[in-house]
Amino acid sequence: MSVSDIKIPESYSKEDVQEILHLAIARKSDTEELTRTQLWEIAAELDIDPQSLQVAEKDWLAQKALLIQRVEFNQYRRGILKQKFVNYGIINAFLLLLNFLGSGSLSWSLYILVILGLPLALNSWKTFQTQGEDYEKAFQGWMLKKEVKQSISTLWEKFKKAWQS
Repeated sequence: MSVSDIKIPESYSKEDVQEILHLAIARKSDTEELTRTQLWEIAAELDIDPQSLQVAEKDWLAQKALLIQRVEFNQYRRGILKQKFVNYGIINAFLLLLNFLGSGSLSWSLYILVILGLPLALNSWKTFQTQGEDYEKAFQGWMLKKEVKQSISTLWEKFKKAWQS
């Protein structure tokens, strides 16, 4: 069956319209980006009222900002995990060396290696889980901590400016 054999429907669902328009806009544009003015012109041609477009644009910006925050949070968690791996490596290297130099073999230090490895494995698993209730709680806590830190920083700057005046 070729493309010319496909029957063109008389009506489309909203999802189909979105996909078709997405493909058409992607093909029409010589550059990878459209200006905000072009966005508004396209919306006007599609008979989308300016208020709906403005609300949709704000929702999109909020979603994009949230996505950026989640990426930053994931990088933060991976940085903490990386530091834990470094600490684990240093501590266990020291204990393995101490055990080997003391007895000429590795005995008790292997138990410590395994015991300290279990929480690290659980932290690793938790770090790479980016969905679920626990992740959302951790993300919300991180966001709150970041907002409080920003507020305190802003307040401190205002206080310093007032003090200098």
